[in-house]
Amino acid sequence: MSLAPPGANRPRAAFSLLELLVVLALVAALAGLVLGAGRRAVEAGKCARARAELAVLDTALAGYQRAFGDFPRTGDAAVLLQALLGRRDPGGAVIAGRAVIEVERFTIAGAADPDVDATAELADPWGRPYRYAYKSQLPWTNPEVVLYSRGPDGRDAPALAPGGFPDEAATENADNIWSIHP
Repeated sequence: MSLAPPGANRPRAAFSLLELLVVLALVAALAGLVLGAGRRAVEAGKCARARAELAVLDTALAGYQRAFGDFPRTGDAAVLLQALLGRRDPGGAVIAGRAVIEVERFTIAGAADPDVDATAELADPWGRPYRYAYKSQLPWTNPEVVLYSRGPDGRDAPALAPGGFPDEAATENADNIWSIHP
């Protein structure tokens, strides 16, 4: 017969409240780390997609320049899309030409149909129109176009530096993704 006091060697039937709180805190911390890494991965994927789309658009613009002798002279993203679809010449006049991009590979802002809606614009991975400018100020000494995404924060300093060059040093442009760097 045992002389131990009642309940002294009894096996534990449950966790204490403190133990449960510690486990919950650990699970919450690990979930926060995993979710944060997931968000960073999604954002990195969007940045990579924007770079890839800008490279395709840059190549399309080079093809447009070879076909028409100049880039589309506009600051309007809708006119740019119509030009890349072969519907506008460099001066903006309506034409019936050949498309230099496969529009199906891009997102159109507001899910507009560029075949029907002449105000449709190409959208970056964050759903905002790509920015484009060429010969939008004088004198324009930049031999290229200015084409970029406003990046994750959606901000930019839209005014170009003298000569038509992007102001990459502006704090609003810190996370912008450029098609080319002058």
